[in-house]
Amino acid sequence: MINSNADSAMGILFPNSYDSLVPELVTERLMASIPFASRYRLVDFMLSSMVNCGIDNISLIVKRNYHSMMDHLGSGREWDLTRKKGGLNIIPPFAQKTVNIYNGRVEAIASIIDYLKRQKEKYVIMADTNVVVNFNFSKLLQQHIDSEADVTIAYTREEIPKALRDIDMTKKDLYYTLDIDGEGRVQKIVVNNKESGESNVSMNIYVMERQLLIEQIREAYVNGLTYFERDIISPQLDKLNVKAYRHDGYYARILDINTYFTENMKMLKEENINALFSPNPVYTKIRDDNPTRYAAGSHAKNVMAADGCVIEGEVENSVLFRGVKIGKGAKVRNCVLMQDTVIETGATVEYAITDKNVKISAYKELKGTESFPVFVEKRKNV
Repeated sequence: MINSNADSAMGILFPNSYDSLVPELVTERLMASIPFASRYRLVDFMLSSMVNCGIDNISLIVKRNYHSMMDHLGSGREWDLTRKKGGLNIIPPFAQKTVNIYNGRVEAIASIIDYLKRQKEKYVIMADTNVVVNFNFSKLLQQHIDSEADVTIAYTREEIPKALRDIDMTKKDLYYTLDIDGEGRVQKIVVNNKESGESNVSMNIYVMERQLLIEQIREAYVNGLTYFERDIISPQLDKLNVKAYRHDGYYARILDINTYFTENMKMLKEENINALFSPNPVYTKIRDDNPTRYAAGSHAKNVMAADGCVIEGEVENSVLFRGVKIGKGAKVRNCVLMQDTVIETGATVEYAITDKNVKISAYKELKGTESFPVFVEKRKNV
């Protein structure tokens, strides 16, 4: 789905956004590299969406715990982003004199102003990586151009998720809802809206001209401002032509450990898989391994299993990442088991999330509930 305007747009992703909402999952990684749907990482979805729309100059501005993401992305070969000009550009803190550990999007972009000035693309598309979506950036960019907007914000029409309404403002995580008029223009941006009922919830996806972005960031930075949406866009709604773009396709927001569990479990339904992974492919790092092996006497029902798994026991309603092993007589139900988890002989595990390289010992029982799944941290033996 390559758009004729796509070569005039570059992408910027913010891989650490909302890390504090999932502390269990980001002790050694960032939001962008959290595993999802048996073989993917969260960053794969935004990155693939951009590539599928012909955007081939994409930067990721990171601030901490980025080694697993760099290992996953490498040179960007799987996304066809290995190029002499443009391609994949990962910018860790202190990579240059101006790149520091930033607080908000203003500081993050200010740290790469000189880099932005050297780029050739007319437009910049910015996004976070906590949203699982197969997004049509071509339509977003086309609407932005046709409407002659200064800024276009992508949003969904939904009831504000409980995890967002309960967000801890002391951790400096903000979310935004939009008041939109009949012409599609944004009239008001509400920060951390607590109201019930349906709202226009921002997806934190923005498009604007590169030169305008540079000017706005320079002005905001010298005035000590922090947040792009709250401190730049919201106060200038009467001055800037800010338009809204509604996304009606499948998406999932990772907002806490419960939504992570719930959204993974939704992948066990064929209609959700079809909605997320079509019409365009989602790319990820390839790990050559054997197909999942089901031993004689094993039982599997409604399972999403990546390659390299070995199932000798029973598994039902579960998402298994690469290399998971379920021993003889073991029973696994309603679980998300990350890479190289081992469930030993006779163990029973229900409503659990295991991080990578976890071992559940023989004949042990580990049970959570649908609303409160048990989490086992990386490399833990239970």
